[in-house]
Amino acid sequence: MTSHKQTARIAGLIYLVVVITGIISLMYIPNKLIVWNDALITYNNIIANQALFRFGLFSYIICYTFFLILPLFLYKLLKSVNNNYALLMVALAVVSVPMALINIQNQFNVLSLISGADYLKVFSNEQLQSQVLLNLNQYDNGHLISLVFFGLWLFPFGYLVFKSGFLPKIFGVLLMLGCFSYLINFAGNTLYSDYSTLGISPYIQLPASIGEIGICLWLLIIGSNKKKQIIYHN
Repeated sequence: MTSHKQTARIAGLIYLVVVITGIISLMYIPNKLIVWNDALITYNNIIANQALFRFGLFSYIICYTFFLILPLFLYKLLKSVNNNYALLMVALAVVSVPMALINIQNQFNVLSLISGADYLKVFSNEQLQSQVLLNLNQYDNGHLISLVFFGLWLFPFGYLVFKSGFLPKIFGVLLMLGCFSYLINFAGNTLYSDYSTLGISPYIQLPASIGEIGICLWLLIIGSNKKKQIIYHN
């Protein structure tokens, strides 16, 4: 059986894979290739950098595969703090995974549209370019819905970290604030058509980003101090 510190470090390593592949697939590659208001440029970017686009899809699948495993190790680490909250954390995290994996089909559709297959010859170049951007927008809409669960799972996770006694309380606070960061950005993008142009989303997201990267590195490098653990009853 693995020790408490080993469990923490395994969770940290899995979290690190999630963070790195998430940055690649959700931020770096989309920012590199997609121009949301220009179908022609986006189409040409993906054609010219198809290997990079495919690597983004691969990274996305790896990200959510590891994200499916992550809460199970966190549950093992934190269930003694409050089992009900630990179960809620797992449920809210895991439910987002099938949503994300179904949603990525929209980006796989892009590969079909740029494949040059004979059945696509009935479409003009302009129609193919529009279809590519439409599928990317459908993916983006699906990702927006997933933000709800990406945020919600952070609250019980942050609460458990805060109450644990063997992990820094500051990360617990940042994770709980991160929950509201995701929800605010979801509400903003849903209610206001020009929300993304305001430029405030990255700043609102900061507590979640700092909290998740911080707890990831702490678990990986430091692990946990079991001797300082405080047991809370349900």
